Amino acid sequence: MTDYGEHPARLRDGSTVTVRPIRPEDKDALAAGLRRVSPESRYRRFLRPVTSLSPRELAYLTEIDYTNHFAWVAVDPDDDQQGLGVARYVRDAKDPTIAEAAVIVVDDYQGKGLGTILLRLLVATALHNEITTFRGWVLGDNVEILRPLERLGALRKADRGVLRIEVDLTAAFDGSTIQDALRAVAAGEFTPEPGA
Repeated sequence: MTDYGEHPARLRDGSTVTVRPIRPEDKDALAAGLRRVSPESRYRRFLRPVTSLSPRELAYLTEIDYTNHFAWVAVDPDDDQQGLGVARYVRDAKDPTIAEAAVIVVDDYQGKGLGTILLRLLVATALHNEITTFRGWVLGDNVEILRPLERLGALRKADRGVLRIEVDLTAAFDGSTIQDALRAVAAGEFTPEPGA
């Protein structure tokens, strides 16, 4: 794993979180964070009712290779075990330029720009690892995620009752490296857009 380290990130309301790559020891924090997400938010993320994660799922989500499967987490700067959000991608085994991507933020941190910060870091990491397209599935009424994806030029297509979203990362991103993105987030120079 490239050592991306831990970095403070300033949110729209002026509060600060710590962002860093997920670690195997984050299993308990991930499980606790999921409990802080409303049933509606969990359904929007997983597209099915989810109340908890099994030990096998927790291992899959935290024991990653940091190239084909990568996840950024946001944690409370005073309590590294209090997870606030996760953005992850998993590379498509059939087409290594495509990855399925997803973002989830605990309810009390939604609307503060945390999801946008995590997504920006995830895009920079994906490009660094030669992934050029993100794919994901979204409920059609999930405007909280559709709005920022539309600003990135996301293409939508109906797919078995949900929307399949694809984003060309090379067209949607400003070309900065992962280190540039981390420096901007840490310096507070990347401020999430209002409504993002």
